[in-house]
Amino acid sequence: MIEVETLSVDFGETRAVDRISFHVAAGEAFGIVGESGSGKSTVLRALSGLNRSWSGRMTIEGAPQGPARSREFHRRLQMVFQDPYASLHPRQTVDRALAEPLRIHGIGERERRLSRALREVGLGPEHRFRYPHQLSGGQRQRVAIARVLILEPSILLLDEPTSALDVSVQAEILNLLQRIRRERGLTYILVSHNLAVVAHLCARVAVMNRGRFVEELDVASLRARRTREPYTAQLLRASEGYDRQAAEALITFD
Repeated sequence: MIEVETLSVDFGETRAVDRISFHVAAGEAFGIVGESGSGKSTVLRALSGLNRSWSGRMTIEGAPQGPARSREFHRRLQMVFQDPYASLHPRQTVDRALAEPLRIHGIGERERRLSRALREVGLGPEHRFRYPHQLSGGQRQRVAIARVLILEPSILLLDEPTSALDVSVQAEILNLLQRIRRERGLTYILVSHNLAVVAHLCARVAVMNRGRFVEELDVASLRARRTREPYTAQLLRASEGYDRQAAEALITFD
């Protein structure tokens, strides 16, 4: 479904993504994990066409991709952003937010699609004419997910989709995303700094540091701590909470 070879992204003299390569099969959930600033979100922005300044080779659904993308491409590949409040217009109701993609892409059957999208993310009809400030963080993220599902894409890019939510709500959203992928046969790429979040949703994980993939492993190896790189082991320790001894022993990897 997705093939990437030697992808690089530069911002001036800074190389944010450094010649990474990976592939994702149809229906698979692939995770990219790393600390803030490692280049994870930049990979998604290049894949989605939001960032056109990249080099390398990219093939999505069998079609080679350049910097500019077609409208059909943007219908087939959608992105869920980190902050659901920032990604929703504060002066637009849920109804308008969900209808906007249909208008842009010239898609009919508005009522059927709107009802299905809300139902699929666990929101009732009473949420349809509410504004974002009238919703909880979890409800806002459900609306953001419904907005991308309404176009019936085949690929979802998930940029830290639970990091802005309370811990009690994170599992609900992850389970929702897991169910939707299973029912629709979607392909996911999930980026996160949280190994537990990635392990919940993905079968394979790439560990990213300073723009590079330093290690790729399956979730079974991750849970069993069968890691090759010290940086991956450090991320595992960090995911378990604060440890004074581990914090004092932190090292920087080139």
